[in-house]
Amino acid sequence: MSSLAMKAWWAEARTKSAMQDSRLLFAGTQTGPSSKGIYGFHWDPASGELKELGLAAESNNPTFIALSPDGKHLYAANELDEYEGAKSGSVSGFIIDRAAAKLTHINTVSSAGAGPCFVGLDHTGHALFCADYAGGAAASFHIDQTGSISEAVSQFHYQGRGPAVQQEAAHAHRATVTPENRYVLINDLGLDCIHIYHLDAETAKLTPNNPPQWTAKPGSGPRALRFHPNGKWAYCLNEIASTIDVLAWDGKTGALTSLQHIDTLPKDYRGQAAASEIVIDSSGRFAYAAVRFWDRVVTYSIDPATGSLSQIGVTSCGSKVPRHMTLDPTEKWLLVANQGSDNIAVIQRDAQTGKLAEAGNSFPLVKPQCLVFV
Repeated sequence: MSSLAMKAWWAEARTKSAMQDSRLLFAGTQTGPSSKGIYGFHWDPASGELKELGLAAESNNPTFIALSPDGKHLYAANELDEYEGAKSGSVSGFIIDRAAAKLTHINTVSSAGAGPCFVGLDHTGHALFCADYAGGAAASFHIDQTGSISEAVSQFHYQGRGPAVQQEAAHAHRATVTPENRYVLINDLGLDCIHIYHLDAETAKLTPNNPPQWTAKPGSGPRALRFHPNGKWAYCLNEIASTIDVLAWDGKTGALTSLQHIDTLPKDYRGQAAASEIVIDSSGRFAYAAVRFWDRVVTYSIDPATGSLSQIGVTSCGSKVPRHMTLDPTEKWLLVANQGSDNIAVIQRDAQTGKLAEAGNSFPLVKPQCLVFV
């Protein structure tokens, strides 16, 4: 083979390798005059570059999206205060066309409460859950073989308030299925607790557990929850106090026990802050917490024996008001949806040390809310 042919062969091989490594990213948005729903992006993990592929599906305020375990369907929480004349938002299902980077609508149903801000699935893909922020409610739904969503199988409407101004009522914010797929945990920002339910995966029905909840410190505002890969620890990010609670999980009794309470903010910080998202890498060695208005991502190492967190770095979120973030499939990059600056920031990550680069790439998108690789 001539040197010219060899160069051409290597160029083609590199191109094929890059194409195989590339992934499709979907981004849910807050819709308005300049944003119409869920957008698709081509992801290049070699360079950390995103290329917008356009509107994947028109959808009304899809502020949180989730991938089914089989990778065939995408689901969205449509954060609305009214749906079909009732005081409720909705949840929508879509079939994924990877080749075209498009989504085909399956169906939409009432979320059984106003302002759904989260949607997620169990490990079988046959149970779907949503958390309704404005309505202070949570619901579960059955998913059939076609990906279609049933009407609500279970629904819970919470009453009460907390001590902070933002806690004038219950505000469900996250619905997390546990590692063994036996329980669902509902973070309630308004009532400073995590409601615990037993899950019947075949029917998607939820029933209150005993113990029925874990209680946070007053005024914390539990917002996001992530399990450690070992399934023994959970990390609760509190929006109002901008703190993290490290919790031990008992999958037999469905109980959460407090292990550590840690601040995300510097002791001398006096500005506005609202923690938004927490991410844990697949090795279980590092965690990342985003804090809005302070506009930083805090990096922690995780003690392999106790699960406790130790801060090892603080970096910019890549602009303003980080709503959501995710690691890419290679875990060499952290992607941040910055709602306040209409951009997705891509920050390089050192997988060995867990540390993030001081600056990253920026790609425009109006009011990004949630990022999901498919």
